Amino acid sequence: MSTKKWAIDPAHSEIQFKVKHLVISTVTGSFKEFTGEASTPEDTFEGGEIAITIKSESVNTNNGQRDGHLKSADFFDAENYPEITVKTTSIKQIDEDEYALTAEFTMKGVTKTIEFKGEYGGIAKDGYGNTKLGLEVTGRINRKDYGLNWNAVVEGGGLTVSEDVKLIGNLQFIQQQ
Repeated sequence: MSTKKWAIDPAHSEIQFKVKHLVISTVTGSFKEFTGEASTPEDTFEGGEIAITIKSESVNTNNGQRDGHLKSADFFDAENYPEITVKTTSIKQIDEDEYALTAEFTMKGVTKTIEFKGEYGGIAKDGYGNTKLGLEVTGRINRKDYGLNWNAVVEGGGLTVSEDVKLIGNLQFIQQQ
């Protein structure tokens, strides 16, 4: 069995988060700058590894004021913690298209083990002859576990920002020679 090496294709990948605002709606954000690589035994992720590095300064919620606040020490503290990293420690295939991923997630200097669900998108050649592989991953974190503690109480006692954050990665990898 040979190991295959892959690199994230940033033009066809996205990394997002979703968080409740005022407990009534969801705000979606993304990161515009990230890199990543994977190694797989053949064309399955079972027993493989994925490592992703995200530039916290590249956060984008389509609101400049909010993005500035997210980059501040109240949240990502991008000046002192410029990277968020995800490195798998285990990838297990559940069925043909579903995986369970365990990863070390590091943000703002804190590392915790989290679980992701993975949905295998398949493998194909693009119009340039490159072999591509797709994987969508979803998970959740509590932002306070990573020192992202800022919040404000609003009228009626609710919180401005939920502690629960959904993580979504739509990842397309290019096979490396």
